[in-house]
Amino acid sequence: MKGIGKKIQKYREAAGLTQEQLAEKVDISTNYIGAIEREVKTPTLSLFVKILICLGAEPNDILAEVIPLKTKEQCSDLEKRIKALPIRKQKKVLRIFEVILEEAEK
Repeated sequence: MKGIGKKIQKYREAAGLTQEQLAEKVDISTNYIGAIEREVKTPTLSLFVKILICLGAEPNDILAEVIPLKTKEQCSDLEKRIKALPIRKQKKVLRIFEVILEEAEK
């Protein structure tokens, strides 16, 4: 998947680790880490988890821009946020959404 390697590299550098140090921690070769970061290779799920643990990163940190959040989940999150608002503000937000939807449907 495009993007994973670059994100891993970003988090590795932020953690102050060299490719060699990360490779040693996850028990793979430095060349393999380099290939992952260049996006020539894709890590297996188990290796991906090891890398995340070593970097102190959450899966969403790495995958957020690579795998788009599903529309249903986004709608659910928005619904929760709207329901948390006072009724008056909920109505205001819903009116704004209606206008946006009307424009999108044109």
